Amino acid sequence: MTLESIWAGWRMSFIEGASLERPSHVGCVLCVIGESIDQDRELRVITRGSFCYVVMNIYPYTSGHLMVVPYAHSASLSEFTTECRREIFDLLDLSVSKLSAVYSPHGFNLGVNLGRAAGAGIADHIHFHVVPRWNGDTNFMTTTAGTRVQPESLEASYDRIISKW
Repeated sequence: MTLESIWAGWRMSFIEGASLERPSHVGCVLCVIGESIDQDRELRVITRGSFCYVVMNIYPYTSGHLMVVPYAHSASLSEFTTECRREIFDLLDLSVSKLSAVYSPHGFNLGVNLGRAAGAGIADHIHFHVVPRWNGDTNFMTTTAGTRVQPESLEASYDRIISKW
């Protein structure tokens, strides 16, 4: 297979700016969601714990893509208390259980991107991904066009997931 290059000259300013210092959590979308407890449906929040919440990813890799997000704005795992880390893992486990009941996937990808270089879209607020996966779920659109086809709307996914929670 031949590796093709796509030239995107506009990216360099983003890459060079990625290392600049940013203000703390002012305007952080994950903090806004965490603080907006009266808008769970609109923000696609599935559940809230003492230290974290579970929310749908509005730019999902596939239907049912959830994120476990600590309320505390931090880019470092070491800043979380033992109780917070325990709740993160408990919510990851619960998410896998509930998504299994809703979608019957063949497996899951669970992960966290630490830092912008690792792929974190919001590098200064750690969050954990729960992505259901099915055998053969890559089709020609992903393979040839680099595009995912979502088989279900966010609203329908939210309703299905929340009904099992």
